[in-house]
Amino acid sequence: MIEFVGTLPELRKVADARATESREERDVWNGETRTHLGTRNGFNGQVRDLISEVQRQKVIRDAENGKVRDAKRIRADCNNKVRDCKNLLAQQQGEGGADYSNESPRDRRERQKNSPAALKRRLDGLETDFERGLHTGKNETKVMAEMKKIKRTLNDMAAIEDSNLELKTARAELKAAIDEQEAAHQVVTVAVELAQQAHDLMIELSSEVDRLREKADAAQTKVRRSKKSADQSHQNYIVSLRCLHSIQDILRAKRNREKGIGDRGRKSEPRVEVQDLMGKLMAGETLSTDELMALQRGE
Repeated sequence: MIEFVGTLPELRKVADARATESREERDVWNGETRTHLGTRNGFNGQVRDLISEVQRQKVIRDAENGKVRDAKRIRADCNNKVRDCKNLLAQQQGEGGADYSNESPRDRRERQKNSPAALKRRLDGLETDFERGLHTGKNETKVMAEMKKIKRTLNDMAAIEDSNLELKTARAELKAAIDEQEAAHQVVTVAVELAQQAHDLMIELSSEVDRLREKADAAQTKVRRSKKSADQSHQNYIVSLRCLHSIQDILRAKRNREKGIGDRGRKSEPRVEVQDLMGKLMAGETLSTDELMALQRGE
Protein backbone atom coordinates (compact mmCIF):
# COMPACT_ATOMS: atom_id res chain seq x y z
CA MET A 1 0.00 0.00 0.00
CA ILE A 2 2.85 2.35 0.89
CA GLU A 3 4.46 1.60 -2.50
CA PHE A 4 1.19 2.36 -4.27
CA VAL A 5 0.80 5.66 -2.46
CA GLY A 6 4.32 6.52 -3.45
CA THR A 7 3.47 6.24 -7.10
CA LEU A 8 0.48 8.60 -6.83
CA PRO A 9 2.40 11.85 -7.50
CA GLU A 10 3.74 10.41 -10.75
CA LEU A 11 0.32 9.06 -11.66
CA ARG A 12 -1.11 12.51 -10.93
CA LYS A 13 1.29 14.04 -13.47
CA VAL A 14 0.30 11.42 -16.05
CA ALA A 15 -3.42 12.01 -15.46
CA ASP A 16 -2.91 15.78 -15.59
CA ALA A 17 -0.99 15.50 -18.86
CA ARG A 18 -3.67 13.28 -20.39
CA ALA A 19 -6.39 15.63 -19.23
CA THR A 20 -4.57 18.57 -20.81
CA GLU A 21 -3.99 16.62 -24.04
CA SER A 22 -7.61 15.48 -24.25
CA ARG A 23 -8.90 19.00 -23.55
CA GLU A 24 -6.68 20.51 -26.24
CA GLU A 25 -7.66 17.80 -28.73
CA ARG A 26 -11.32 18.40 -27.91
CA ASP A 27 -10.92 22.14 -28.47
CA VAL A 28 -9.19 21.53 -31.81
CA TRP A 29 -11.97 19.17 -32.94
CA ASN A 30 -14.62 21.61 -31.76
CA GLY A 31 -12.92 24.32 -33.80
CA GLU A 32 -12.94 22.10 -36.87
CA THR A 33 -16.60 21.30 -36.22
CA ARG A 34 -17.46 24.99 -36.16
CA THR A 35 -15.49 25.53 -39.37
CA HIS A 36 -17.27 22.66 -41.15
CA LEU A 37 -20.63 23.88 -39.82
CA GLY A 38 -19.93 27.33 -41.24
CA THR A 39 -19.00 25.79 -44.59
CA ARG A 40 -22.11 23.59 -44.60
CA ASN A 41 -24.40 26.45 -43.64
CA GLY A 42 -22.83 28.62 -46.32
CA PHE A 43 -23.56 26.02 -49.00
CA ASN A 44 -27.07 25.47 -47.66
CA GLY A 45 -27.69 29.22 -47.76
CA GLN A 46 -26.61 29.34 -51.40
CA VAL A 47 -28.85 26.35 -52.13
CA ARG A 48 -31.85 28.12 -50.60
CA ASP A 49 -31.16 31.26 -52.62
CA LEU A 50 -30.77 29.28 -55.84
CA ILE A 51 -33.95 27.29 -55.20
CA SER A 52 -35.81 30.57 -54.71
CA GLU A 53 -34.42 31.79 -58.04
CA VAL A 54 -35.41 28.50 -59.72
CA GLN A 55 -38.96 28.99 -58.46
CA ARG A 56 -38.93 32.58 -59.73
CA GLN A 57 -37.76 31.46 -63.16
CA LYS A 58 -40.41 28.74 -63.16
CA VAL A 59 -43.08 31.38 -62.61
CA ILE A 60 -41.63 33.40 -65.51
CA ARG A 61 -41.46 30.33 -67.76
CA ASP A 62 -45.02 29.26 -67.01
CA ALA A 63 -46.29 32.80 -67.55
CA GLU A 64 -44.52 33.06 -70.92
CA ASN A 65 -45.76 29.61 -71.94
CA GLY A 66 -49.26 30.87 -71.16
CA LYS A 67 -48.62 33.86 -73.39
CA VAL A 68 -47.38 31.50 -76.12
CA ARG A 69 -50.60 29.49 -75.99
CA ASP A 70 -52.78 32.60 -76.07
CA ALA A 71 -50.69 34.22 -78.82
CA LYS A 72 -50.82 31.06 -80.93
CA ARG A 73 -54.61 31.05 -80.73
CA ILE A 74 -54.66 34.70 -81.79
CA ARG A 75 -52.18 33.96 -84.58
CA ALA A 76 -54.33 31.06 -85.79
CA ASP A 77 -57.34 33.39 -85.90
CA CYS A 78 -55.23 35.91 -87.84
CA ASN A 79 -54.16 33.20 -90.28
CA ASN A 80 -57.78 32.36 -90.92
CA LYS A 81 -58.58 36.02 -91.32
CA VAL A 82 -55.77 36.47 -93.86
CA ARG A 83 -56.97 33.45 -95.79
CA ASP A 84 -60.53 34.79 -95.84
CA CYS A 85 -59.31 38.21 -96.96
CA LYS A 86 -57.28 36.66 -99.77
CA ASN A 87 -60.28 34.68 -100.94
CA LEU A 88 -62.43 37.80 -100.84
CA LEU A 89 -59.81 39.76 -102.76
CA ALA A 90 -59.61 37.02 -105.36
CA GLN A 91 -63.36 37.19 -105.75
CA GLN A 92 -63.25 40.97 -106.12
CA GLN A 93 -60.57 40.64 -108.79
CA GLY A 94 -62.84 38.38 -110.79
CA GLU A 95 -61.09 35.13 -109.95
CA GLY A 96 -63.38 34.00 -107.22
CA GLY A 97 -66.41 33.59 -109.46
CA ALA A 98 -64.62 31.87 -112.34
CA ASP A 99 -64.47 28.11 -112.64
CA TYR A 100 -60.90 26.95 -113.19
CA SER A 101 -61.48 23.28 -112.43
CA ASN A 102 -61.09 22.32 -116.10
CA GLU A 103 -58.35 24.83 -116.81
CA SER A 104 -55.33 23.43 -118.63
CA PRO A 105 -51.86 23.85 -117.17
CA ARG A 106 -50.95 26.17 -120.03
CA ASP A 107 -53.97 28.42 -119.43
CA ARG A 108 -53.27 28.49 -115.70
CA ARG A 109 -49.67 29.51 -116.34
CA GLU A 110 -50.83 32.23 -118.73
CA ARG A 111 -53.37 33.55 -116.21
CA GLN A 112 -50.79 33.61 -113.43
CA LYS A 113 -48.25 35.22 -115.75
CA ASN A 114 -50.61 38.15 -116.40
CA SER A 115 -51.52 38.73 -112.76
CA PRO A 116 -50.60 42.15 -111.29
CA ALA A 117 -47.97 40.63 -109.01
CA ALA A 118 -46.31 38.72 -111.87
CA LEU A 119 -46.34 41.79 -114.14
CA LYS A 120 -44.79 43.90 -111.37
CA ARG A 121 -41.99 41.35 -110.88
CA ARG A 122 -41.37 41.28 -114.64
CA LEU A 123 -41.20 45.10 -114.81
CA ASP A 124 -38.78 45.28 -111.87
CA GLY A 125 -36.52 42.70 -113.50
CA LEU A 126 -36.46 44.52 -116.82
CA GLU A 127 -35.72 47.85 -115.16
CA THR A 128 -32.84 46.35 -113.20
CA ASP A 129 -31.35 44.76 -116.32
CA PHE A 130 -31.78 48.01 -118.23
CA GLU A 131 -29.94 49.99 -115.54
CA ARG A 132 -27.09 47.47 -115.63
CA GLY A 133 -26.76 48.03 -119.39
CA LEU A 134 -27.72 44.50 -120.38
CA HIS A 135 -29.98 45.68 -123.21
CA THR A 136 -28.48 47.69 -126.12
CA GLY A 137 -29.33 48.50 -129.73
CA LYS A 138 -32.51 47.02 -131.16
CA ASN A 139 -32.94 44.94 -128.03
CA GLU A 140 -33.02 48.16 -125.97
CA THR A 141 -35.94 49.48 -128.03
CA LYS A 142 -37.75 46.18 -127.68
CA VAL A 143 -37.28 46.10 -123.93
CA MET A 144 -38.39 49.70 -123.50
CA ALA A 145 -41.54 48.95 -125.47
CA GLU A 146 -42.28 45.93 -123.31
CA MET A 147 -41.72 48.00 -120.17
CA LYS A 148 -44.16 50.66 -121.39
CA LYS A 149 -46.72 48.00 -122.23
CA ILE A 150 -46.44 46.45 -118.77
CA LYS A 151 -46.78 49.88 -117.14
CA ARG A 152 -49.90 50.63 -119.18
CA THR A 153 -51.36 47.29 -118.22
CA LEU A 154 -50.60 47.86 -114.53
CA ASN A 155 -52.04 51.38 -114.71
CA ASP A 156 -55.21 50.05 -116.32
CA MET A 157 -55.49 47.41 -113.62
CA ALA A 158 -54.88 50.03 -110.93
CA ALA A 159 -57.52 52.31 -112.44
CA ILE A 160 -60.02 49.47 -112.49
CA GLU A 161 -59.20 48.63 -108.88
CA ASP A 162 -59.41 52.30 -107.83
CA SER A 163 -62.88 52.54 -109.33
CA ASN A 164 -63.90 49.36 -107.49
CA LEU A 165 -64.61 50.34 -103.89
CA GLU A 166 -65.18 46.76 -102.82
CA LEU A 167 -61.82 45.72 -104.27
CA LYS A 168 -60.02 48.57 -102.51
CA THR A 169 -61.71 47.63 -99.25
CA ALA A 170 -60.70 44.00 -99.71
CA ARG A 171 -57.08 45.01 -100.28
CA ALA A 172 -57.10 47.25 -97.18
CA GLU A 173 -58.62 44.47 -95.09
CA LEU A 174 -56.02 42.01 -96.36
CA LYS A 175 -53.19 44.39 -95.49
CA ALA A 176 -54.62 44.96 -92.01
CA ALA A 177 -55.04 41.22 -91.52
CA ILE A 178 -51.46 40.56 -92.59
CA ASP A 179 -50.17 43.24 -90.21
CA GLU A 180 -52.21 41.71 -87.39
CA GLN A 181 -50.89 38.27 -88.32
CA GLU A 182 -47.27 39.46 -88.20
CA ALA A 183 -47.82 41.17 -84.84
CA ALA A 184 -49.31 38.00 -83.37
CA HIS A 185 -46.42 35.95 -84.72
CA GLN A 186 -43.95 38.38 -83.16
CA VAL A 187 -45.67 37.98 -79.79
CA VAL A 188 -45.38 34.21 -80.12
CA THR A 189 -41.71 34.43 -81.05
CA VAL A 190 -40.80 36.71 -78.14
CA ALA A 191 -42.79 34.67 -75.60
CA VAL A 192 -41.23 31.41 -76.81
CA GLU A 193 -37.75 32.92 -76.51
CA LEU A 194 -38.37 34.25 -73.00
CA ALA A 195 -39.89 30.95 -71.87
CA GLN A 196 -36.90 29.04 -73.25
CA GLN A 197 -34.45 31.40 -71.58
CA ALA A 198 -36.20 30.93 -68.22
CA HIS A 199 -36.26 27.15 -68.71
CA ASP A 200 -32.57 27.01 -69.62
CA LEU A 201 -31.72 29.12 -66.57
CA MET A 202 -33.79 26.78 -64.40
CA ILE A 203 -31.80 23.79 -65.67
CA GLU A 204 -28.51 25.61 -65.07
CA LEU A 205 -29.51 26.69 -61.55
CA SER A 206 -30.79 23.21 -60.70
CA SER A 207 -27.45 21.73 -61.71
CA GLU A 208 -25.71 24.27 -59.47
CA VAL A 209 -28.08 23.35 -56.62
CA ASP A 210 -27.12 19.68 -57.00
CA ARG A 211 -23.43 20.58 -57.00
CA LEU A 212 -23.76 22.74 -53.86
CA ARG A 213 -25.83 20.10 -52.11
CA GLU A 214 -23.05 17.59 -52.69
CA LYS A 215 -20.59 20.02 -51.12
CA ALA A 216 -22.97 20.66 -48.21
CA ASP A 217 -23.34 16.89 -47.67
CA ALA A 218 -19.56 16.49 -47.74
CA ALA A 219 -19.22 19.29 -45.17
CA GLN A 220 -21.91 17.64 -43.02
CA THR A 221 -19.94 14.39 -43.11
CA LYS A 222 -16.91 16.29 -41.83
CA VAL A 223 -19.11 17.87 -39.13
CA ARG A 224 -20.19 14.44 -37.90
CA ARG A 225 -16.65 13.10 -37.94
CA SER A 226 -15.11 16.07 -36.15
CA LYS A 227 -17.95 16.17 -33.61
CA LYS A 228 -17.54 12.47 -32.94
CA SER A 229 -13.81 13.00 -32.39
CA ALA A 230 -14.54 16.02 -30.17
CA ASP A 231 -17.02 13.98 -28.11
CA GLN A 232 -14.48 11.18 -27.73
CA SER A 233 -11.78 13.63 -26.65
CA HIS A 234 -14.25 15.19 -24.22
CA GLN A 235 -15.02 11.80 -22.72
CA ASN A 236 -11.30 11.11 -22.40
CA TYR A 237 -10.95 14.50 -20.72
CA ILE A 238 -13.66 13.70 -18.20
CA VAL A 239 -12.13 10.26 -17.44
CA SER A 240 -8.72 11.86 -16.97
CA LEU A 241 -10.24 14.46 -14.64
CA ARG A 242 -11.93 11.76 -12.58
CA CYS A 243 -8.69 9.87 -12.29
CA LEU A 244 -6.88 13.08 -11.44
CA HIS A 245 -9.43 14.02 -8.79
CA SER A 246 -9.35 10.54 -7.29
CA ILE A 247 -5.56 10.73 -6.98
CA GLN A 248 -5.80 14.23 -5.53
CA ASP A 249 -8.40 13.04 -3.02
CA ILE A 250 -6.13 10.22 -1.90
CA LEU A 251 -3.14 12.54 -1.59
CA ARG A 252 -5.20 15.15 0.25
CA ALA A 253 -6.52 12.53 2.67
CA LYS A 254 -2.96 11.34 3.25
CA ARG A 255 -1.75 14.87 3.98
CA ASN A 256 -4.68 15.51 6.29
CA ARG A 257 -3.99 12.36 8.28
CA GLU A 258 -0.33 13.28 8.56
CA LYS A 259 -1.34 16.74 9.87
CA GLY A 260 -4.05 15.32 12.09
CA ILE A 261 -6.85 17.11 10.22
CA GLY A 262 -10.24 15.38 10.09
CA ASP A 263 -12.47 14.88 7.03
CA ARG A 264 -14.76 17.73 8.09
CA GLY A 265 -14.06 21.44 8.20
CA ARG A 266 -13.25 24.30 5.91
CA LYS A 267 -10.85 22.21 3.83
CA SER A 268 -13.82 20.41 2.24
CA GLU A 269 -15.37 23.59 0.86
CA PRO A 270 -13.22 23.85 -2.29
CA ARG A 271 -14.21 20.29 -3.20
CA VAL A 272 -17.83 21.38 -3.35
CA GLU A 273 -16.91 23.89 -6.05
CA VAL A 274 -14.98 21.23 -7.95
CA GLN A 275 -17.97 18.92 -7.82
CA ASP A 276 -20.21 21.70 -9.11
CA LEU A 277 -17.87 22.33 -12.02
CA MET A 278 -17.73 18.62 -12.80
CA GLY A 279 -21.53 18.53 -12.75
CA LYS A 280 -21.71 21.40 -15.22
CA LEU A 281 -19.10 19.76 -17.44
CA MET A 282 -20.95 16.44 -17.41
CA ALA A 283 -24.20 18.26 -18.29
CA GLY A 284 -22.57 19.71 -21.38
CA GLU A 285 -22.34 23.28 -20.12
CA THR A 286 -19.50 25.47 -21.37
CA LEU A 287 -16.92 26.37 -18.75
CA SER A 288 -14.58 29.31 -18.85
CA THR A 289 -10.83 28.84 -19.21
CA ASP A 290 -10.30 29.73 -15.54
CA GLU A 291 -12.96 27.21 -14.48
CA LEU A 292 -11.37 24.49 -16.59
CA MET A 293 -7.94 25.15 -15.15
CA ALA A 294 -9.37 25.21 -11.62
CA LEU A 295 -11.19 21.94 -12.33
CA GLN A 296 -8.01 20.31 -13.58
CA ARG A 297 -6.05 21.57 -10.55
CA GLY A 298 -8.79 20.23 -8.31
CA GLU A 299 -9.02 23.48 -6.38
